[in-house]
Formats: sequence, structure tokens, C-alpha cells
Amino acid sequence: MDLIILFKAMIMGIVEGLTEFLPISSTGHLIIAGDLLDFMSEDRRGMFEVFIQLGAILAVCWEYRKKLIQVLTGIGENPQSMRFLGNLLIAFVPAGFMAFLFGTMIKEYLFSPVPVATAFITGGFVIFWAERRRHIVRIEDVSEMTWKDALKVGFIQCLALIPGTSRSGATIIGGLFFGLSRRAATEFSFFLAIPTLTVAAVYDLFCHWKIFDTSMTWSLAVGFVVSFISALMAVRGLLRYISRHDFTAFAWYRSFWGNCVADGPLGYRKVVAWLKLVRRCEEAEMAFLHIFHAAAPSNHLEDSTI
Repeated sequence: MDLIILFKAMIMGIVEGLTEFLPISSTGHLIIAGDLLDFMSEDRRGMFEVFIQLGAILAVCWEYRKKLIQVLTGIGENPQSMRFLGNLLIAFVPAGFMAFLFGTMIKEYLFSPVPVATAFITGGFVIFWAERRRHIVRIEDVSEMTWKDALKVGFIQCLALIPGTSRSGATIIGGLFFGLSRRAATEFSFFLAIPTLTVAAVYDLFCHWKIFDTSMTWSLAVGFVVSFISALMAVRGLLRYISRHDFTAFAWYRSFWGNCVADGPLGYRKVVAWLKLVRRCEEAEMAFLHIFHAAAPSNHLEDSTI
């Protein structure tokens, strides 16, 4: 059991849990955190990120367990339950269809710092704009949404296929544009995450199950548990926050962080290059010490012979 790997897995779990449901992009943060930590190979890291995402999804299921149980037990009997499930399915379909068509191409060309930075900054400007326009609320609770409202949010969720955009950010801010209250938009975003992220995670795990080996067991377990705990804290914290504030703070954060990722004042790529240089120096030092210690006994033997 490598404690360093477990520590890195814990950090990745915290990043996933805290950012998955905030309008700041978990994918963008995981790309950056993985690079900075030099965490696993690219393929293994991708599978790890998908797996710990299930921990974040479980946190939402746990937080809204009463609502979900009520909906599931009302299938076929309760019209509100049927409409709620129908709205989730309708909202899920557009992004699911687009991911099926373009998912591989998006991962190949857009999963890198520059597109992430661009999406960070653009998303920040959109949040600024959304919070400065007049917000007319038509829907106070998710139970009041029609299939047309759900479809609109579903189309907006397609933007989240671009890393750095933020699935929760797109659906929440899109919901505000379409007349949902802050709480209704946020909660529908949470509920929509359950089918969207679960299907994506199961599909990715099915495609990459061969990458798994037993050496990853503890790191996956740590990342999953930490992701669950931090996501639960983030969900509860966001609901408390929006009861008194708007989303402007997240716009400032996205703009600042996007500038850093784009090689701004903090120079993300410079930091990564510096960390890699430090690692090379450490590796060179370890190699030198190994050679030195290996040569030491022979030197001692020559001295004693003389």
C-alpha cells in the first residue's frame, strides 16, 4: 500500500466532491489536479475519475433519499412522480445523444488546459450576465416544471460536454434564464446529475474495465469515500449559500482560475513544468545516492586490501 498514492487519491476525491455540483467544473479541476499531482497514468486516472464520480452521485442520492423513495414508490400511481421521472428522462436525452455521437472526439481534442481555461472564463462571463439581467421567476419548485422546461435545461446541459464548462453551472444558470428560481434550478441540476453521471460512469467503466488491477483497489476506495463526504458537504453548503446569495462569487472564481490555467499571473503550465523539474531532480538525486551506496562497499574493500 503506497501512502503517497493514497494521499493523492484523497486529494482527487476532495476535488471531485467539492466541484461536481458547484458551477465551477469538476472535469476542469480534475484535469488540473491530476497534472499537478502527477497522478497515475492517463488511462488509469481516467478510470479513477469516473469511479469516484459515483461517490459524488451517491451523495446526492443520500441527501434527497426521501424524495427519491417517494418518487420510486409512486411510479404507476402518482402523477407527480411520473411527471418528475419523465422530466428527468427528457432532460437527459439531449446530452446523452450528443455524448454518444461526439464523446470520443471531445475527449481527444478538448481535454487539455487551453480549452478548459477558455470554458472557465466564458462561463464566468455568462454567470455575470445572468446575475445582472432581470430574473423573472415562473417556477419555484421542481415539481412545477413542464416537459418543455426540462427539455430546455437538457439542451443547455449539452454545453457541459466541453470540459471546463461545468454541467451543474450550465444547468443551473440555464434554469435561471428559463424562469426557474435559484433553488429549483439548483435542485433540478442535482437530480439530473443522477441519471446523467451514472450512465456516463457505467459506460466508461465498462469500456475501460481492463485497465483495472488489484493495485488500484485502495486508491479507488479512498477516492470514492472522500468524494462522497466532500460532495455531501458541497451540496448542503450550496443550498444554504443560494438562500442568501447569488452566483456572482462563482463567476469571479471561474475568471480568476481560468486566467491561471491559461498561463496568467500564476502560470499553471509554468507550475506544472516546475514540478516536473523538481521530480526529475529528485529522481536524479535518488539515482546518484543509489550509485554512491552501491560503490561504497567496493571502495572500503580496496582500502582494506591496501
